[in-house]
Amino acid sequence: MSTRSFADLGVPSNLIAALHDMDRSTPFPIQADTLPDTLAGRDVLGRGKTGSGKTLAFAIPLVARIAGHRAPAGKPSGLVLAPTRELATQITATVEPLARAAGLRVTTIFGGVKQGRQEQALSNGVDIVVACPGRLEDLMRQRIVDLSRVEVTVLDEADHMADLGFLPVVTRILAATPTGGQRMLFSATLDNGVDKLVRKFLTDPVSHSVDPENSPVVDMTHHVFEVSGKDEKSELVRVLASGTGRRILFTRTKHQAKKLAKQLTAQGIPAVDLHGNLSQPQRDRNLEAFSAGTARVLVATDIAARGVHVDDVQLVVHVDPPAEHKAYLHRSGRTARAGSSGTVVTVMTPEQRKDTQVLLKKAAISARPTSVTATAPVVVDLVGETAPYVEPAPVAPPQQQRRAGGGHAPGRGRAGRGKGTGARSDGAGRGQGQSSGRGHSAGQGAGRGQGGQRSGQQRQAPSGGRTQGQGRPQGQGRAQQPRRRATRPAG
Repeated sequence: MSTRSFADLGVPSNLIAALHDMDRSTPFPIQADTLPDTLAGRDVLGRGKTGSGKTLAFAIPLVARIAGHRAPAGKPSGLVLAPTRELATQITATVEPLARAAGLRVTTIFGGVKQGRQEQALSNGVDIVVACPGRLEDLMRQRIVDLSRVEVTVLDEADHMADLGFLPVVTRILAATPTGGQRMLFSATLDNGVDKLVRKFLTDPVSHSVDPENSPVVDMTHHVFEVSGKDEKSELVRVLASGTGRRILFTRTKHQAKKLAKQLTAQGIPAVDLHGNLSQPQRDRNLEAFSAGTARVLVATDIAARGVHVDDVQLVVHVDPPAEHKAYLHRSGRTARAGSSGTVVTVMTPEQRKDTQVLLKKAAISARPTSVTATAPVVVDLVGETAPYVEPAPVAPPQQQRRAGGGHAPGRGRAGRGKGTGARSDGAGRGQGQSSGRGHSAGQGAGRGQGGQRSGQQRQAPSGGRTQGQGRPQGQGRAQQPRRRATRPAG
């Protein structure tokens, strides 16, 4: 922490009050270093590892610079670019309290959701836009947003944008902002073309580097646990997830994340997943459950390696070692944030030993592999108190839709298309049932039509069928017409 206060650094009093309400009364090093220059309007290049406090370092001067400059519809005064929707959402959550204190409006723009609400927000007039590059460029092309009045532009985690292939889009977006505006770029590294952005768009930038990417975090402890096989790994992961504090478990694939979250929940450890196959409402709901503590475990792919800022994550587990060292550092950076302590565990099998050791060497992590089981003393000590078992919520059986005529059909809800309850006599055709509006009742009747059976044979419905409905008269309408269709397997 810095010994200088926000007031000493020149932060306006209304923003200091907002920071106090956010429990951010003392600046972190990267904030103390950059704020004198950013508040003076200088272009700044800030370098610092994840969790160093970069968001407030640019949010404070962004809000302070445009306070009192209300933006017209579709023409924001402030712009923040972020690589992922999770990070954009987290940035917005940090900026909004400051913006409210200054009387400014903020909105978030990203893909994966309908753009209607984003259009409406822009048409109402917003002062600060926090956006992912792809959707923002789409709105620019549709002339829904105009960046010609942007006074402050921020690029957050520019290196990750480069990794995701966004640099051409980012270049076009920056070119649409006024050349005289203030620009701030925050990145852990300057590789993959980020340095080209700095040279092209930042004017005489002041560079500040706090905690280089590979510098160790004093309060972060690293362990590498080697297990002998798949079953031993599964049990070790279950035990690591069973503690009372928040845990984030990283897997390589979306399928693994979804499967592991379900397994842990079934074992009495409430868990939610986070990966690219989830809709935005699902992501928001799962992150809220993790933040609120109703789920103690978040199982995620690398989509959560950046942008998930949840306080007091005690443990990060690399269930699958990542493919490269930068992903390891960013995953690990979900714990021991902003001065807090945390623990990182990498789980590996003997086959992964060589690749994992290379990975750790590149990440400048000196932890030595230890062969363990789930009951090893080092594991028990690390987990600490085990959280109480939580009974999984019962899974509701699929609701059968009630059909017209009182019957319940197992098939699809279109007239004459149900499987009915007729017995098979030929082993191939679909069951025939009495058509009843959109429902399907069993009994002597039409089904798919007498000429539409694939085998050309009719099945006999059992006597005593259920009450017949009032659909098309038997033998009339579409159900009577032969249909040409590909043969499907029986059943």
